[in-house]
Amino acid sequence: MVLQATNIHKSYGALEILRGVNVDIQRGEIVSIVGKSGAGKSTLLHILGTLDSADQGNLHIADTSIKSLKANGLADFRNRNIGFVFQFHHLLPEFTALENVCIPGFIQNRSEAVVKKRATELLDYLGLSARLTHKPTELSGGEQQRVAIARALINQPAVIFADEPTGNLDSAASQDMHRLIRQLSDDYQQTFVIVTHNKELADLSDRCLEMKDGLLV
Repeated sequence: MVLQATNIHKSYGALEILRGVNVDIQRGEIVSIVGKSGAGKSTLLHILGTLDSADQGNLHIADTSIKSLKANGLADFRNRNIGFVFQFHHLLPEFTALENVCIPGFIQNRSEAVVKKRATELLDYLGLSARLTHKPTELSGGEQQRVAIARALINQPAVIFADEPTGNLDSAASQDMHRLIRQLSDDYQQTFVIVTHNKELADLSDRCLEMKDGLLV
């Protein structure tokens, strides 16, 4: 099991967002979380991705209890074990595609040659071998999102969390992204947890969980 969350609660003031969420995710699964706006999907994703903390409950990722990690240890754990892909790509505009992908590897103080080799291989796998030296403004939306996926993959994470990964793409680029996520799951046993309003993306998942009133139903 890659991830296990038990009895996750989260409130902001008097507003209760998550009311005891439980979810187990296996290695290689694609799990989509759907639901109406305000149901708590993004809040849950941020807690599962360790970007936010729960008020109550337990979270284990890659056999590690997140509660046991201090601030510095949590940041290092996140860098090594978790990848993120967001609706807006958050690529650094002054860096090339290759440089953007390398950044999480460099944060680990890994060898520059090793990191660049893996980044180049990932971008080639994702069909971007001719775009290594291009900056984000020189790439299409779909190409930018593939760079973001390569960046998420660079440290071989246990799980990738994606928040509306096709929300800013046209229909052709969205379909390409759907195929790519399925391919990464099949080829690399890569685990994905995806918050989406896109029915086609949800349908390709191994499991689709609906969030309603702060619970997965």
